[in-house]
Amino acid sequence: MKSFTKQENSWMFYDWANSAYSIIITTAVFPLFYKSAATKAGMSASDSTAYLGYTIAISTFILAMLGPILGTIADYKGFKKKFFSFFLILGVSFTALLAFIPSDKWLILLICYTIAAIGSAGANVFYDAFLVDVTSEKRMNRISARGFGLGYIGSTIPFLISIAVIILAQTEILPINTTTASQIAFLITAVWWGLFSIPILRNVHQNYFIEPEQNPIMNSFKRIVKTFKNIQHYRALFLFLLAYFFYIDGVGTIITMSTAYGSDLGISSTNLLIILFVTQVVAAPFSILFGRLSEKFSGKKMLYVGITVYIIICIYAFFLKTTLDFWILAMLVATSQGGIQSLSRSFYAKLVPKEKSNEFFGFYNIFGKFASIMGPLLVGLTAQMTGHSNMGVFSLIILFVIGMIILTRVSEPKDDASVETSKTF
Repeated sequence: MKSFTKQENSWMFYDWANSAYSIIITTAVFPLFYKSAATKAGMSASDSTAYLGYTIAISTFILAMLGPILGTIADYKGFKKKFFSFFLILGVSFTALLAFIPSDKWLILLICYTIAAIGSAGANVFYDAFLVDVTSEKRMNRISARGFGLGYIGSTIPFLISIAVIILAQTEILPINTTTASQIAFLITAVWWGLFSIPILRNVHQNYFIEPEQNPIMNSFKRIVKTFKNIQHYRALFLFLLAYFFYIDGVGTIITMSTAYGSDLGISSTNLLIILFVTQVVAAPFSILFGRLSEKFSGKKMLYVGITVYIIICIYAFFLKTTLDFWILAMLVATSQGGIQSLSRSFYAKLVPKEKSNEFFGFYNIFGKFASIMGPLLVGLTAQMTGHSNMGVFSLIILFVIGMIILTRVSEPKDDASVETSKTF
């Protein structure tokens, strides 16, 4: 870490902080806690799953719509840190609040979860946009990749502690029930997230901005309209967003549906949690490796590598039969999951006008959020039509191939690409 500046280290450490929320609240503990609460309230399994799906869809839609608007306003001097801090405090507070809601109050749980999700995703919009403020274009790939690597490492520590508390409660070694153990996991997440966010709050500042003017909200809307009217000047940027929309949809679908797919193969929940944990550990060094290799071979070529690996994953999934096969599949995912996401972020950051980074990362957020719709639908429809989950995952090849084809039309950004682009207006 000594080879990085204080600003770079502080920015990267937010991935370390926020990843606890991603794995404990989004992926592992909260969904099981909520399902238990819904069951206690007499709700059927299908209804509880449906309500959780609706909740995720609502929070996703809200953020997708607000992203460009809030981002455009945040491009004004002094606004980026304020918006980031607001969403951070919102997310941390409502994550902590989850620990104090009675376990049978499923509706209140979902409301708090929605607000916490908005806080987490909202803070990430401005966190991603801060990349242009903390480092140079030449170092963006390495900084972004190392951030993802730290995130994977950081997420495993509170995840292990939380799972240990839950297992000790289940085996009655600790004098608490599993409900209380899960609530302790929520508090651990909030404390971890808040504590390790202090460096970015103290040391990272908005260096590129638009000077304040009267009627900032109205002028922000005008700037969004002007951006679309001048979209031909941002051809490479929006072509990349289109490519990103397709291939990141495939990546996200494999992440979100992996446990369901594993269950269809008869893999136990305990084994799935272990595989999830090991995947996080393995993904950390590979994320950093992608960043290093991108400096030698270029970010675009490494994105091709990542997409190719995911195409191989889809093909291998077609022949999946055993737990060992699933382990191999998970390790393949670990080699490219962090790399493809981190290099997408830095590749895009090099294309955007620095002083309008929040506005453009708002669009990045929209494409990322709405990309999470098509993949699961494709998997679901294909699996239902064929009667095989393997065919559902295999069908995701379509998304990766389309994304790769569009990516070939995007020029590799130079180290000063964002400076050149910013002269458009």
